[in-house]
Amino acid sequence: MASNLRIFAGSSHPKLAKAICEHLGIPLSGLQISKFACNEIYAKPEETVRGDDVFIIQTGTSNVNEDLMELFVILDAMKRSFARSVHVVMPHYPYARQDRVASPREPITAKLVAKLIGSAGADHVITVQIHSEQTQGFFDFPIDHLNARKLFADYFKEKGVKDLVVVAPDAGAAKDADRLARKLDTTIAVMSKTRPDFNKAEITSLVGDVSGKNCIIFDDMIDTAGSVCAAYDSLKENGALDVYVAATHGIFSDPAEERLNKVGFAGVVVTDTVPVSANIKGLEVLSVAPMLANVVKNVHEGKSVTEVFNR
Repeated sequence: MASNLRIFAGSSHPKLAKAICEHLGIPLSGLQISKFACNEIYAKPEETVRGDDVFIIQTGTSNVNEDLMELFVILDAMKRSFARSVHVVMPHYPYARQDRVASPREPITAKLVAKLIGSAGADHVITVQIHSEQTQGFFDFPIDHLNARKLFADYFKEKGVKDLVVVAPDAGAAKDADRLARKLDTTIAVMSKTRPDFNKAEITSLVGDVSGKNCIIFDDMIDTAGSVCAAYDSLKENGALDVYVAATHGIFSDPAEERLNKVGFAGVVVTDTVPVSANIKGLEVLSVAPMLANVVKNVHEGKSVTEVFNR
């Protein structure tokens, strides 16, 4: 690995940053992060980055606003320290669900965050499974949008679950569900969902045959788990056997843990794009560190990124 590659970690997910560095065989560069008495954030690289290719690992956790402000400060410090290029590795892109005006006077916060990251000094963003693929158009600089479908496909192939159907919990997830189904050589079912209120979901219809089948509900994230638990109930009512849920981002905001443990999924499978510490029955956490490490390596060396997650 070339000597001018530097990887720094914000405070959101140091474990993932260390795992990426281990796969690359390089040390994590030192970054001083502290706060003043008034809670203003201070950040400074502990070594020179002049002329270096800098990658900052910072994801969006439940402490999302602190994560973002810390990222902006780190970005400014790197640009003012004459880094040659600054790449943000943000496995979970925050505010992604606010990607359109769904009712009058709403903000499009997904675009706002993209503009703020660019204004703070980022030259490039690497992220995993944005809520809506169109969000890539909010960036005025390059973005690599990765997916974790291969991780899930490999997991279920190894598990040997038979008679599978991949289920999209709403129409927006249908494309991703179809792509996973192709990797598993199986069929899909699609649900229709309404939201009577924030963090509440109701399944109104199901298209596809799930009777006597083992189902994988596939979505981009599990937040409060209202959608996937409503989907579970609907699948069971329609004769499904075991029901698994697979999602890239395991946010698990309250009361997700209680809901998931109550309904009895055969398995809850997520990745470590955010730190996962929930106590959930059947929870499996797949690591995106090898994929991200290979992407960082290819970006640094000017090679294709697509081949990394399509292998």
